[in-house]
Amino acid sequence: MVLEESDEELIESCRRGESEAFRALFERHKDKVYSIALRYSGDTATAEDIVQDTFLKLFVGLKGFRGEASFSSWLYRLVVNSCLDRKRKSRRLRPLLDEALAMVRSPETGAFDEMLRAELSGHLQTVVASLSDEQRVLLVLRYTQSLSYDEIAEILGTSNGTIASRLNRLHRTLARRLSRFRKDGKRG
Repeated sequence: MVLEESDEELIESCRRGESEAFRALFERHKDKVYSIALRYSGDTATAEDIVQDTFLKLFVGLKGFRGEASFSSWLYRLVVNSCLDRKRKSRRLRPLLDEALAMVRSPETGAFDEMLRAELSGHLQTVVASLSDEQRVLLVLRYTQSLSYDEIAEILGTSNGTIASRLNRLHRTLARRLSRFRKDGKRG
């Protein structure tokens, strides 16, 4: 059965023109691609467009896939490129902060707590929206997809040290930009 084949076997089947093999690749990886696209774009319609772009790139590029990197790393790279392409085209990218906002939300809150949470939520959205594309990609891959430095380095075509350095800069940037709120919160 096609669904039980490995990614590499499915790729070979795709190269032979077997449409069921591509459908199986799509079914196997669509949720992960959508998740990354949604977390990056913050908009379901945009995420769906990114998924479509990604799988179109995958379909067109399968013949050129040499297997030097793992298929999943190659697919992540396609998703990242599709996200960045969408950003360049639209110049309107709203960040999705599901994880950060989940920490801020609580079912049992008073009016003052809600006001503080709304302020924090807005501030977090502003801070993430102000990050560079590179920083936003790192944020998504590391903290929403839980990828290791090795995996991120492979996806972005760079070294572990570079990823560590970029994440360190990202952490410092976030700490600096969020420090104002932390000080405000301590006053209350």
